[in-house]
Formats: sequence, C-alpha cells, structure tokens
Amino acid sequence: MKTKFFFSLFFLAIAVNASSFCGFFVAKAGAKLYNKSSQVILVRDGEQTVVTMSNDFQGDVRDFAMVVPVPVVLKEQDIRVVEPGIFKRLDDHTAPRLAEYYDENPCMPVVAAEYLLNKEVMQRAVPMSVMEDAAVDLGVTIEAQYQIGEYDILILSAKESSGLKTWLNKNNYSIPAQAEEVLDPYIKNDLKFFVVKVNLEEQKNSGFEELRPIQIRYNSSKFMLPIRLGMANAKEMQDLTVYAFTKTGRVECTNYRTVKMPTDREVAEFVEPNFSKFYVDVFNKQYNYQQKRGVFLEYAWDLSASQPVKCDPCPTPPLAMMDLSQTGVDWLQGQNGWGGYSGNLFITRLHVRYDRANFPQDLRFQVTPNREKFQCRYVIRHPATGDFSCEAGEEYLEKVVDRRKKELEEVAILANWDISAYGNYVKPYEKQLKLHNASSETEKNEVLPILPALPPGPPAMLNYVFLLFGLVCLSGISFLLSDFGKAQLRKS
Repeated sequence: MKTKFFFSLFFLAIAVNASSFCGFFVAKAGAKLYNKSSQVILVRDGEQTVVTMSNDFQGDVRDFAMVVPVPVVLKEQDIRVVEPGIFKRLDDHTAPRLAEYYDENPCMPVVAAEYLLNKEVMQRAVPMSVMEDAAVDLGVTIEAQYQIGEYDILILSAKESSGLKTWLNKNNYSIPAQAEEVLDPYIKNDLKFFVVKVNLEEQKNSGFEELRPIQIRYNSSKFMLPIRLGMANAKEMQDLTVYAFTKTGRVECTNYRTVKMPTDREVAEFVEPNFSKFYVDVFNKQYNYQQKRGVFLEYAWDLSASQPVKCDPCPTPPLAMMDLSQTGVDWLQGQNGWGGYSGNLFITRLHVRYDRANFPQDLRFQVTPNREKFQCRYVIRHPATGDFSCEAGEEYLEKVVDRRKKELEEVAILANWDISAYGNYVKPYEKQLKLHNASSETEKNEVLPILPALPPGPPAMLNYVFLLFGLVCLSGISFLLSDFGKAQLRKS
C-alpha cells in the first residue's frame, strides 16, 4: 500500500528496506515550494514544550520509521496523533504573501472606488521479549512502549551509539553508516530516543489514507530542535518551517542569527503569476547573503483575543480555537461558540535551510517579550485606467512612471531577475504622459490665445524730440494759466 504522510525532517527518517486602501490577498509562497521540506509546530509555555511533527515522506508505510531524541521518557498521555490539516492552515495563514492594491483615477475617483468594492476577493512489530533480550546485550534499554493511533512507539535509552545502532539494525531499522557519530552526542547528554513504526492493521482500520502527524509533550529547561540526526542520511540541504506559539512574544534562535526577510516592498505586476518562483529566488538570495547560516523570520503576529487584526491582508479566516487546540496550545479559553477564544497568544514562523556543513549544532531557541508584528509581504499596485485629462492627471502619470521604474529595480534587487526583457513595463505610461502634456499645451493655447504683436515703435532719437516738445508744451500751458500770464494776455 502506497501513501503519503507527514512527519518533521528534523528527526532521522529511516526506511526499513531503504535506501491606504485595504489590499487584496493574491498569492502565497507556502512551505511546499521546496523539494526537501518539512514542518514542525512548537508550543512553549514555561519549561513545557509541545512538538508536532510533519514531513513530505512518500512511499510504502511498511518501509518507514523514525527516531527522535527527547530529553525524558515520555508517558503515554504525552503522545497523541493530530489531524494533518492543521499544518496547511498554519502555512496558509503565515506564508509569505503577495497583496495587490488598485489606484484610484484622480479624474474619476468615484468610479475607481466602485470598481474596488465590486472586485472579487477571493509491518508487524518484532515480539517485545526478543527485542528486550537483544537490547540488554547491546546496552539498550526499552524504557516504555505504546500503541497510539496507527503507530507502535518505543522509548529507548542507550549506553553507547554503536550498541544503539546495532540494535536498530537488528530490528529492521536500516541506519546510515554516518548515523553512529550523530547518535553519540545525544547519548552522552543522556537523551532518550522516541522510535516510531506504523502499525499496518491499525492504520488500515483508522480510515485515514494519510498517516497523521505525531505530537509529543515534555518538560525541559532546554528549548531546542535536534536537526543533526535528520542530516545523518540526507544527501542535500533541507528546508524546515517552524510555527512557534508562546504566551509572551517572538521565538528566536540563539545559536544562529535570526534574520528578517525583506518585506513591504512594491514589485512589478508581472510578479503576480510567478510569485512562487519570485519568493524562492528572494529566499535563495538572502540565504546566500547570510552565508547559508541564517534562520529567517517570515511571520510574527499577536493572535491574542484582545487584538482584532489577525493578518493584513488575510489569506484565510483567523485561526480558531479548534485549530489552536490541535497545536497543543492549552491555556486559551473558548468562547462565543464559533471558535473564538480569550487569552494571550503569539505566533512566530521561522524558515531554516540546513545541511551538515553549515549547521553543525541543533537549533536552540528562546522566547522573547518582543510582540512586534511582522509579515513577509510584497505588494503590486495596479495603475488606474480611463481618462487622465483632468488637472491632477499629469501629476498622477508622473508618479506611475517613477513608481514602475522603482518596481523593476526592486525585482532585480530582491530576486536577481534580469529586467532587461521588461522594457515595455514603463513605456506605455511614458507615452500617456507625453500625450497628456501635448494635450495640455493645446488647451492652454485655446484658453489664452496669443495677442497680435504691436506695430514697431519710432526710432530712439525721435523719442527724445517728442519728449522735449511735450515738455515745452506743458511749460507754455502752465505759463498761460499763471497770474502773470493772465495779466500779459489782458495787456495785449
């Protein structure tokens, strides 16, 4: 029977036979973009950690088992299976996203607003007695065994890595040659091993085509993920997405640098149908820039009941109480009967790409009081359409031309895309601006016609003669109007 199911790749996967205006959500770059990817949910409350594991393993369920280092011997009530849809909901809610905005036409703002409002948003287990006898001889202790859901589970401890490796091999767990050196540090630190196989009969009776994720709960002062064991049989780098829940604030890595992904950058419209490829290229550039050793922050948000906004824009409805109870968050109080809750809650999404060369240590985390919201988000702005012949049209077209030039530059800077093939991205708006300017000049000439030129004036020398003649005439008139002038006129 072939099926696909999910567990986190931070553990060792072993094959028995193996080898301004509210934007609209447009697209997301989910965890499944990457070939070798896995997802894990962490819930940290004080010294209690809940880990839910999932991956993209495909194959015959009889050929699968896993080994997870854990700090304590887990009790049966500390282990459960959860429905696989929780990972998709968390991925959809927190994934890097593309949002779109539509400009209003400055000459037709009412029409633009109506357009926006009308837009659609849219194998059988080896007998235990035989296993125990072999274990004693090899320094391996079977601390506990459980059958939970479709899984047969063992909790092991060991005195040395060679004995554990031999025991696993004898019990049909095919261990890679390099696994021994990876197991040794966990044994020296007195960690136990959570070993899982599929119970075929229970899996058949469960009615689930996919094997469900496993969740474990334990108390420990250490807040970490043991990724080294997951690299023992990995031939290439792997991608891990971590969804971490706390009461207080962000989760950050303490032994590798936590880096924010570029966000709130406006990019060209042609990114929309190619957003998945665009974001992979953006991540690849950041990964290389951080010398392949960064832990990248893609989302951080306060989901507390007192916070009304859960995302901007929202690709999915807000996470409900039912979703959160699947993750292992147990301090919230349900209310309203529709999935609402009360209580403090903060989620962090981290993306790690790791291999043996660049991540020699397991991931160690800390819970911080930082409640600043962050989402990895890119924006496309669609220019307005229609007539731009109003007074504000020229200024708007100038802004669009400048903006689209910057959007091309952002695509080149963020994703290293060659933008030389997109020369027509700006030209149509430059042409509109040129036509608008020409039309404006014509309108000015029509409103303010040029007056005919005055006839040429007399030569400059004649101006002086006319001025002198005028002064003489003015003096004569003044003399005649004076008393002396009047007396002289009477005598004559």
